[in-house]
Amino acid sequence: MPMLKFKGIETENLCVISKNLIDELQELIQCPRDYFSLSVDKSVYIKDGEIVKGDPVVEVSWFDRGQEVQDKAAKIITKYIHLLEYPNVDVIFFPLDENKYYENGEHF
Repeated sequence: MPMLKFKGIETENLCVISKNLIDELQELIQCPRDYFSLSVDKSVYIKDGEIVKGDPVVEVSWFDRGQEVQDKAAKIITKYIHLLEYPNVDVIFFPLDENKYYENGEHF
């Protein structure tokens, strides 16, 4: 954990940045590399009855690490999406409650 869900980005593009992205986030967050989970949701964006290319959205589910760390994480994620030449990206954080997150039947 943290879990990063990408929308509006090609899987191949995420593969290009995934190692360096996790390297930087791991250094910032100070949690083991294998805690990170990246996934791509195949989203279809529609506007005025037409299928259009949407801007990337990154949803981050994690245990709250405070505003300063969250701000830095958002900047790191944005930097890597911009490297892929997507001009705009939204990063949305979903803080998880440790008492409601279970791994193998046990909460944190």
